Amino acid sequence: MRYVDEYRAPEQVMQLIGHLKTRAALLDYTREKPLRIMEVCGGHTHAIFKFGLDQLLPENIEFIHGPGCPVCVLPMGRIDSCLEIAGQPDVIFCTFGDAMRVPGKSGSLLQAKARGADVRIVYSPMDALTLAMDNPERKIVFFGLGFETTMPATAITLQQAKARGVDNFFFFCQHITLIPTLRSLLEAPDNGIDAFLAPGHVSMVIGTDAYGFIPEQYNRPLVVAGFEPLDLLQGVAMLVEQKIAALSAVENQYRRVVPDAGNERAQQAIADVFSVEGDSEWRGLGLIAESGVRLRPAYRAFDAEAHFRPQPQQVCDDPRARCGDVLTGKCKPHHCPLFGNTCNPQTAFGALMVSSEGACAAWYQYRNQECEA
Repeated sequence: MRYVDEYRAPEQVMQLIGHLKTRAALLDYTREKPLRIMEVCGGHTHAIFKFGLDQLLPENIEFIHGPGCPVCVLPMGRIDSCLEIAGQPDVIFCTFGDAMRVPGKSGSLLQAKARGADVRIVYSPMDALTLAMDNPERKIVFFGLGFETTMPATAITLQQAKARGVDNFFFFCQHITLIPTLRSLLEAPDNGIDAFLAPGHVSMVIGTDAYGFIPEQYNRPLVVAGFEPLDLLQGVAMLVEQKIAALSAVENQYRRVVPDAGNERAQQAIADVFSVEGDSEWRGLGLIAESGVRLRPAYRAFDAEAHFRPQPQQVCDDPRARCGDVLTGKCKPHHCPLFGNTCNPQTAFGALMVSSEGACAAWYQYRNQECEA
């Protein structure tokens, strides 16, 4: 398959690994104090574990896993608000499959469905809008979540709903923005981040210029990378070259997909429907300033929270869980005392074990036997 197979060629992977080992020997980093590269994308994390890239790297380079999975940072209180809305008899509650098993204090959406709530998995917000038009006697609520990657689809759906005069369609907003998150990570003392691999999907929307503050204000190099083995390894190689040259800059490895200016039509759709308003709570990370979005006044009629008025929920995570430490690269998944026992894919305690892009789920799937050994 073009643009896939050639980026997985084993011979080229091993050739690039050999080159990396040669160049990494010139770094001022050691096995005891390695170059710590944070990948800020659940898709990157999954690919790293799936292809064993972390085990192929030179011993003085280490991946650490950042908060790049939007399902993984869903606060428990937001899930409980969803459950309250989904439990109403005239509601069809729609969401993506990954969100179904995320636990709140009162259970998950999957458990609510088992108890009789009409909860449905959709593949796009347009599916939910179609349901609304096909079921005018019901109230259709779409639980929208994700970074800038999924925001354009939600925005365009709401534009369509407004244009068609659909009055039984509602949107529960859990969209969050990436840039304030990166700033929050770098502002934390002793964050231990030496460089970034930035997500290709988000960057396809926002472009590469949005990351300029990272080298300018924090002196960290950043490379936007794709999702195949050679993409990721080339991204690492580009970061290594910057470190050797004592440079910090934004580079774009994923040029076949990501333009430097991003997708202007997607940006326009987001700006038309959403505004950045205030702080947003992230599971395991707390409040992050200016990371949440709200519907603009022209679209407030679709606001599920304004219509249903669920009780605000403030739920603290179990102190035994180390979700926040995993999300900020302070520990590996198997360092959490709940990993693999209380928290596993069948009985997930934290959202990092629920999502296929969560670091804990990826570690459990690809590294669990190694940990047990």
